[in-house]
Amino acid sequence: MTTPQFDIRPSLIKGDPADAYLHWTKEVMRLESLNPKVLMDFSTPNPGVLCGVGEAKALLLNVLPKVEQDRQAHNGGDIVQVWAMEEGEKFEAGEPVLRVIAKYASFGLYETSLLGMLSSSSGWATASKECVEAAGETTIIAYGARHIHPNVAHILDYASVVGGCSSVSTILGSKHAGRNPLGNMPHSLPLLFGDTVAAAQAFDKHIGMETQRIVVVDTFKDEAEESLNVAEALRDRLRGVRLDTPSERGGVTPMLVKEIRNRLDHMNFKHVEIYVSGGFTPEKIQEFQETNAPVNGYLVGSYISSAAPNEFRADILEIEDKPVAKRGRVPGRLDGNRLDRIL
Repeated sequence: MTTPQFDIRPSLIKGDPADAYLHWTKEVMRLESLNPKVLMDFSTPNPGVLCGVGEAKALLLNVLPKVEQDRQAHNGGDIVQVWAMEEGEKFEAGEPVLRVIAKYASFGLYETSLLGMLSSSSGWATASKECVEAAGETTIIAYGARHIHPNVAHILDYASVVGGCSSVSTILGSKHAGRNPLGNMPHSLPLLFGDTVAAAQAFDKHIGMETQRIVVVDTFKDEAEESLNVAEALRDRLRGVRLDTPSERGGVTPMLVKEIRNRLDHMNFKHVEIYVSGGFTPEKIQEFQETNAPVNGYLVGSYISSAAPNEFRADILEIEDKPVAKRGRVPGRLDGNRLDRIL
């Protein structure tokens, strides 16, 4: 996938989201005329799937001196360097995923934001990968935007695709991740029409054919009955049905999926796909896979969106090329043999 254009807001460049002590540190260093070259490595004690490097690079491009300017200022030397692993790679505990070499004052203020980008996005990408691996060849669609703040929903969607999801639910997230949005219809539409078939027919009438016809079939009647009714009405234009049976009714089960598949096939609607949603986790996905439930796609929301951030840390490990470290860390740059220079 191509790296999207990340929106680096003026407030971020001003350092508004930074921890206050970073502002105080920058001011003290300015007044003391202290600004050494440092090497800062970003790592985490937990393994995972890397995401957030693209956004971190976009921020650093906005704040670091340009490499050519830096070379001229230091008589051909090359102080500013940024190294990173590739987005989507699996990293090990303690392995550096991002390395910044520059004068401290040029980027120290952004430590909070860089850590947040890596921590949140890698947490979401890791959870996404867990679902994808559990599903094998079956599609996973990210549907977690409704569970987080809208200001970061597109970042969640992007991280989900980095983790392996085939598509996402939101318009902005789809653009950001370079995918077409995949969805169906909310329960609101059948409720407003008072009938699932009528809602499906209206959707089919007014929405362009570039949008797949996937109809939710658990609003009013038995899921199998509703699936057949919708298939009869839309026939070849129907791509699939979505089962989202609430937990109060027992939720979606492998047996329910098998029954609906059997009934659709029996009525010669073999082209109609079955999508399932409602509290799916890697364990639940694996259960469906192991029972050979004929699912064409899992819509996963809260498992990805509620994933804990992978808690990255930033350590200065060299100052003016001399190894240093706080207590508990080993002085000198980490073993970053998978890092590639990106700036």
